[in-house]
Amino acid sequence: MNNKILIIDDDSQIRKLLKDRLEANGYHILQAENGSQGVQLAEKESPDLILLDLNMPQMNGLEVLSQLQKKKSEIIVIIMTAYGTIERAVEAMKLGAYDFLPKPCKPDHILIVVKKALERKNLKDENLLLRREVNSQYRMVTGESAEMKKIMETVQKTAQSKTTVLIEGESGTGKQLLARAIHSMSNRSGKPFVQVNCTTLSEQLMESDLFGHEKGSFTGAVKQKKGRFELAHGGTVFLDEIGELSPSIQAKLLHVLEYGEFQRVGGVDTQKVDVRIITATNKNLRVEVEKNRFREDLFYRLNVLYLKLPSLRDRKEDIPVFASYFLQKHSQSMQKNIAGFSAETINLFQKYTWPGNIRELENVIERAVVLADEKEITPDLIPSFTHVTSAEDFEAGIPLDQAILQFKKQFIKRTLQFSENNQTRAAELLDIQRTYLNKLIKELGVTCK
Repeated sequence: MNNKILIIDDDSQIRKLLKDRLEANGYHILQAENGSQGVQLAEKESPDLILLDLNMPQMNGLEVLSQLQKKKSEIIVIIMTAYGTIERAVEAMKLGAYDFLPKPCKPDHILIVVKKALERKNLKDENLLLRREVNSQYRMVTGESAEMKKIMETVQKTAQSKTTVLIEGESGTGKQLLARAIHSMSNRSGKPFVQVNCTTLSEQLMESDLFGHEKGSFTGAVKQKKGRFELAHGGTVFLDEIGELSPSIQAKLLHVLEYGEFQRVGGVDTQKVDVRIITATNKNLRVEVEKNRFREDLFYRLNVLYLKLPSLRDRKEDIPVFASYFLQKHSQSMQKNIAGFSAETINLFQKYTWPGNIRELENVIERAVVLADEKEITPDLIPSFTHVTSAEDFEAGIPLDQAILQFKKQFIKRTLQFSENNQTRAAELLDIQRTYLNKLIKELGVTCK
């Protein structure tokens, strides 16, 4: 167990009684005979819990509690008093005390209260640790490019507002991370961040996922279910790949934006919700509007704050920054001590076009860390498809049409390799129809193993 408990009481007999009882149950005990000494010991030792006498000379328990809240507010304090009036107990609770105990205290009751208080502290500590791990996992690494610095300046200025945000960018440029960064900088950071991928479900299931449903509203609806908007109340809803929503759900989303309300599937009651909506897409929504595939009125409601994430090939100065971050991240997770990259490797990274952007770079570095035995990442640990990277790699003197065909073939091959030969995924990365990609593969004789 080994939780550290500080007893602050001017009565030596009570201190000894509590010390003996608590030590017998595995706790480590510290003692202070007055309030001033107790505050100093709390600052020095950072105990997990304090048992504090309310009625002491010179500095009473309320004064001690006030000092502790200023200096060590994370410590749980339980008040002990022989003058157990409700008024003094309420005053202590208002100052931040967890609970109070009447004196003389029954030993068994003390143990129960202490145990419950420490269980609460441990749960709070675990939640804090998990939140830190999540924040670390979704850390937004911005790099050094002027364009990204400008984007982050805009984010910092607008994060506290409820303004809707539309993030555009190719797959793998970090749209989800930017959305999380906006949420974490806002006054909603303590509330849920709820992410929805608009490509994963059918129209009916997507409507239920977003807005919830009532029992019996459709086959399989065996009980009432709250949707993502209700679960995100007070926080942020991030709709990824917003361009894939059906016209029907687009209309319902517009209603949420305009009135902050909706109805569950099969329901008649109106649900009110307070959320900030951030959306992302790898499509050009203006073009989608022109082609009547996306509602114009919804587009304007989503596009209040527009952020365009640049591709990695357009911010090559950021590649060493990302590479170092991913190397540190995966070296730590695999418990490897890899110092860095050779100059040839960084040069290779900066010449490659990165069709999968930052996500592809991370995958390449993770693979290299798995394979690495030495202290440095060298080109032989990098996949071969990154090695033919620019016009400088083509032989001079061949006709332009032939060079273009050669580049197309190599580029499509690398994209297929990155997408693990998934043509649907590769077509998305290339921003072309799957049928056209299949046609190019046959015409160019692309093979991918």
